[in-house]
Amino acid sequence: METNKYKQDINITPELQQRIDELLSHYPSDKKKSALLPVLHEVQDAHDNWLSTELMDKVAEILEIKPIEVYEVVTFYTMYNQKPMGKYTFEFCLTSCCGLRGADDMMEYTCEKLGIKPGGTTADGLFSVAGVQCLGACGYAPMMQLGDFYKEHLTKEKIDQIIKDCKAGNIILHDK
Repeated sequence: METNKYKQDINITPELQQRIDELLSHYPSDKKKSALLPVLHEVQDAHDNWLSTELMDKVAEILEIKPIEVYEVVTFYTMYNQKPMGKYTFEFCLTSCCGLRGADDMMEYTCEKLGIKPGGTTADGLFSVAGVQCLGACGYAPMMQLGDFYKEHLTKEKIDQIIKDCKAGNIILHDK
C-alpha cells in the first residue's frame, strides 16, 4: 500500500479502547477480525473521520491481524477515508436510480456552491464532496449521505438549506 502523505496522531484513548473492547466482546476471542468493520468505524470517528496508514496498522495490531487485511477493507469501502475530509462530507449516490434522477447535477451544484471539485475539501476544512456507489435508498433518489443520515429527494433548495444548517452547526452527523 502506498504510504499516506497525510500525517495523523494516533490516539487510542481509554474511552475508545473501552468501546473497541466492548465491540470485541461480541465475537469469539479467536475471531477478532470479525469486528474489523465496526472497529474501523469507531477508530475513524475518533480520529477526525479518516484513517492514516499508521492508524490502520494500529487497528491490525489491536485485532491481531495483518495490516494488509485492514488495508484491503479500507481501500474497498467508500465509508472509510484515507485522507482528511471535511467535517461535513456530502456523499452523493451516483448509481443508476440516483443518476437518472439527477444526482450528478446535485453533486455538481454542491461543488459549485462550495467552490471545490468532487473528492475535494473546502479550504476551511468544513466540507467535502464525494461520489459513492449505491447507498441502498433508490426510492428516495437523488440522495446523499451526510454522516450517519440520508438526505433524500434532493433539490438545489434542499442543498442550499443543508449547507446553511451545516455552517450554523445545526446538523447532527452521528446517531449515537
